[in-house]
Amino acid sequence: MKIGDTVRVVKIPADLPAGNEQLQVLFRGCVGKTFPIVAFDDDLVELHVGEAFGKPPEHHQIWLDANHLKLIEA
Repeated sequence: MKIGDTVRVVKIPADLPAGNEQLQVLFRGCVGKTFPIVAFDDDLVELHVGEAFGKPPEHHQIWLDANHLKLIEA
C-alpha cells in the first residue's frame, strides 16, 4: 500500500475505548466505505473520512493498521 491507493475499511480496532461513543461512531461509520490513503505514521495508515459523514474529507481523520483495510485500487 502507498499514498494515493484506495482502500476499504473492513473492520475497526478491537481496542477502541468503549466509553468514547463519538470515537466508536466515527470508526463504525467508516466500515465498508472506501478512502484514499493520505499518509503513513509508522505502521498506521491515515485516512481522511469526513465524506462518510457529509463533511469535507479532511474534517475527520482516522489511523488504522493495514490489517483493518483491503486494497481496492493501487
